[in-house]
Amino acid sequence: MNAPHIPVLLDEVIAALAPQPGEVMVDATFGAGGYTRALLDTGATVHAFDRDPDAISAGREWAETQENPPRLVLHARRFSEMVESLGEAGVERVDGLTMDIGVSSMQLDQAGRGFAFSQDGPLDMRMSQEGDSAADFLNTADESDIADVLFQYGEERQSRRVARAVVAARPLETTAQFAHVVRKALGYRPGAPKDPATRSFQAVRIHVNAELEELDAGLRAAERLLCPEGRLAVVSFHSLEDRIVKRFLREASGGNARGSRHMPLMPDQNNAVFSDVSKAIRATDQEIDRNPRSRSATLRSARRTSAPLREVV
Repeated sequence: MNAPHIPVLLDEVIAALAPQPGEVMVDATFGAGGYTRALLDTGATVHAFDRDPDAISAGREWAETQENPPRLVLHARRFSEMVESLGEAGVERVDGLTMDIGVSSMQLDQAGRGFAFSQDGPLDMRMSQEGDSAADFLNTADESDIADVLFQYGEERQSRRVARAVVAARPLETTAQFAHVVRKALGYRPGAPKDPATRSFQAVRIHVNAELEELDAGLRAAERLLCPEGRLAVVSFHSLEDRIVKRFLREASGGNARGSRHMPLMPDQNNAVFSDVSKAIRATDQEIDRNPRSRSATLRSARRTSAPLREVV
């Protein structure tokens, strides 16, 4: 399989995972296989997850060319289902796990998937290609529910105005129609620095795919799956995602806020299930020049301790 897109922060992710020959790694968001390919090159075995049947189909063609027994094992599952799926494959613990959150470049670039408005296509946005589409949501939901989604997941300050316009314009069937409604509601002028439809598309996509709930479940699965000294590397692309990752690692490393705000925060190392939590790592100017998508990427990594699983997980 020839990966058609450049994985963001690839060197930094591989450095954080530090894979060794024979180790078992998880690529929770297989996509075009960029991280998986790099992990396989180190001699590790990779269990790769993706809910998108197109990604799994392409991956199977690639996997058929691998050695026997194969070191690439594909799982057509959501990463919230990693514990169950790996258990069915006889794997209880892994040495490293990476997640590249959000929509993939492959999905964005295919007009027929309906993730973007750069090309007109059906208003779909479903990563798994199953269940309710973006059109189903926008054409049937209450105005207040649409406004809540746009505000919570798109941080759209004029969410009620946009939701009112969406309801008035029903039925919406294409990405161009939805983008036009949002732009008209917000008074968009061509040539403005950022298209206001971007926020609404992000919000609806996150809602349709339950992305933030999946991220939370995936992080908890990583805590359960990683062995002592196992490494976690998570790449996010906007503040909503990064906030969840940052909070999870803060709490899991024993750094949850307690006591007076005037006292310095001292992590409870005895109960910490993760250590060596990195600061936010972002792409260099050189990588951004090569791959503009990396501009908004943030990597956070950590190492699993031998502490028992937290009761809240």
